[in-house]
Amino acid sequence: MTQTARARYAAVLDRSLGDLTTAAIARMDSELDWFSELDAEQRSWISMIAHAGIAQCSQWLRSPGRPLDVSEQVFGAAPRTLTRDVSLQRTVAMVRTTIEVIESRIVDLFGPEEADEAARAMSEYAREVAFATAEVYARAAEARGAWDARLEALAVDAVVRGETEDLVRSRVAVLGWDAGGPVVVVVGAAPQAPGVDDETVVEQVRSCAGRSGLTALTSVQLDRLVVLLAGADEPRAAALAVASAFGDGPVVVGPPVGSVAQAHRSSRAAVAGYRAAGGWPDAPRPVLADELLVERALAGDGHARRELVGQVYERLRADDPVVLGTLAAYLEAGSSVEAAARRQFVHPNTVRYRLRKVRETTHWDPLSARGAYTLRVALTLGGLLAAGNGTGNPPNLEDSSKRTPRS
Repeated sequence: MTQTARARYAAVLDRSLGDLTTAAIARMDSELDWFSELDAEQRSWISMIAHAGIAQCSQWLRSPGRPLDVSEQVFGAAPRTLTRDVSLQRTVAMVRTTIEVIESRIVDLFGPEEADEAARAMSEYAREVAFATAEVYARAAEARGAWDARLEALAVDAVVRGETEDLVRSRVAVLGWDAGGPVVVVVGAAPQAPGVDDETVVEQVRSCAGRSGLTALTSVQLDRLVVLLAGADEPRAAALAVASAFGDGPVVVGPPVGSVAQAHRSSRAAVAGYRAAGGWPDAPRPVLADELLVERALAGDGHARRELVGQVYERLRADDPVVLGTLAAYLEAGSSVEAAARRQFVHPNTVRYRLRKVRETTHWDPLSARGAYTLRVALTLGGLLAAGNGTGNPPNLEDSSKRTPRS
């Protein structure tokens, strides 16, 4: 096709620009089912885009070797909004409809003798604009993904830092996260394998969570990976579903809470448990933060100390002081039922009965090594509290990391 012919075709399109745009919009309205569902503003964008697309076709005919700039010349100010509200598939349908309108009027526009040559030019332009449109959507998706990743990291950071519930709620709402059902926070080491970047880790977490019917928010914080899971009816099973995405070392899951706005409570326990998990080398993976209460208490977690005292010492003292005394005697006797019975001047079966009461009341089994260890620390903390109350100077059970250092 000669440059003179191209210039002539371009001039014809310029003269017919308004009529072709009106015909293209009318055909979209009649043939595309979803077009009628768009609001007035979206329809006006599409009319503007169709008009600009036909106008650029005439410019392309005049300068055939010049690459198409669909982003600026066709989409104009609408690309970000359009790519969010109208899918790529629908945009391709709009482009195809506009080109079909031009092709259907080729004979009227260019005459029978030039119809074939003009049709080939329109087909070439349609191919170019289709590739350029796909590139616009690809760039928009990439930018949106990077922006969403930053918002996701900020939302997780707000939970870990214990920000206000309103702030957490608003950041999660921006992401459109479906936080239905119980929410738990899982903390562990970030993978350090070569070639595994943060984006790969996040995608793996989402994939693992999705297969188990969970939704996840994820953030890689230096060497630590933090995951919020919604729909976690059973915390350990939920954490197990994503455990493979973590690096080596312990994986700790916090207690379930009712909503993402309360997730800072689960996060606080999970982070404290992760810091203290080294005190229990044989801990299961994943491990519940509540199973690490004794390690957390020894590491300075005031919440864990108060929880241990409340679950064990205060509950047993309120329920039956005799059972509390028998537990203390049993632990002092080196976890020997017979020795505790001699100390208490009772039958060994009485000691066993009272130890079963301890297990029922506290959910810690004094007959297991782990349970006895936890109960011993709980009684020690409870005894310190009771002794302190007697002197008017109760011990500080707050988190030691939050104390004001001495000058």
